[in-house]
Amino acid sequence: MDDPNFDPRSFERRWRERFAEFASLREDDAGIAGWSVSGLETRMRFFRSRWRAMPAGSACLDVGCGAATYTRWLAEQGQDVIGLDYSHPALIKARARTPAHIPLCVGDATELPFPDRTFDAVLCFGVLQAMATSAPVVRELGRVLKPGGTLWIDALNHAAVTARAERLRLKMKGKGVHLRYEFPQRLRQDLADAGFGAIVRHWLPIVPSRVRGLQPIFESAPIRAAFHAWPWVGSALSHAFVFEALRDMR
Repeated sequence: MDDPNFDPRSFERRWRERFAEFASLREDDAGIAGWSVSGLETRMRFFRSRWRAMPAGSACLDVGCGAATYTRWLAEQGQDVIGLDYSHPALIKARARTPAHIPLCVGDATELPFPDRTFDAVLCFGVLQAMATSAPVVRELGRVLKPGGTLWIDALNHAAVTARAERLRLKMKGKGVHLRYEFPQRLRQDLADAGFGAIVRHWLPIVPSRVRGLQPIFESAPIRAAFHAWPWVGSALSHAFVFEALRDMR
């Protein structure tokens, strides 16, 4: 973290409290998970467009499921999916909108209640921003994945122009950080250290809600091509990024 006064335990405790508050006070999927409506729509649109069909009945885990938005979608694709979150209020809201045959459970991303090599695919979206560091989460996700299994994991982009501006704004006001922004290269190394290979990074530009009408521009083919040709452009303009990785066959 850039803040020299950063306290990991306090940071994570405050985020647990925030997630409980989000779920207690809000009724929409985005609000329960702490996202804006346009932010969740953008993330879902991205994921649906890149998800590769898996055999029916493949075992999937949605870590940090919130209102179970992704959990339900994966079930609709024919997967045997479990939604997991550490927020009891979020799971209560998720249960009310999720078919009874789809299991939801309480659990911590750093200590998952499943045996080794249980799942064919794991999703972990919207979690790392609330964790003091990524490595423990990545190791645990790797533990529960079968060899050859797929991981999808996102993080807020430390190098984005918007992230830099926010850190400067908070510093000028004498305030500490309230979100953790990750370095793509550091998360890539965490994945490699945890036994992942075939690691692919996807830039995920998400415009602020007040200018959400501009979102289609950032998802257009020319912009995607520019991100691919000049990664520094994607890094500067993308609020978040997603890694897709395969668990090594060992």
